Amino acid sequence: MTTVQHQGLSRRSKWLIGMAIVAGVLALIWSQLPRSPYSTDLTRIGQGQPALVLAYDIQSMGGMAVMEMMDDLRGAYAERIAFLVAPLGAPHGRAFGQSFGAVNGTVVLFSAKGAAVETLHLPASTAELQKALEGLLAHAHD
Repeated sequence: MTTVQHQGLSRRSKWLIGMAIVAGVLALIWSQLPRSPYSTDLTRIGQGQPALVLAYDIQSMGGMAVMEMMDDLRGAYAERIAFLVAPLGAPHGRAFGQSFGAVNGTVVLFSAKGAAVETLHLPASTAELQKALEGLLAHAHD
């Protein structure tokens, strides 16, 4: 009678399993990275559409809370208001912050002509932000 000894996985199989694990871990890490679904193109301010600009620092939670409020409102206002983000870690975002006294979580509302009409420092609720957006639309072309 012939006995076949099981030698375990081949070297190639072990390598493939190891690579699959590494790929899975990298995919998980990539999926958890924060990202903004909002444009950072601040040249859109004053181009004929009112704009909401959030000053945002990826390393701080205040801006993230405001971005969640923006997410709640965006569907109802996206056709009428440009939703933008000024990343405070980038040169143009820092310049925006300095120009408007904006820190992480500050929202600056602009008329269609580009005039800053209201600034909210860390809005307390979605309702507060919505009220500001309604006010912006009422005076959008001033």
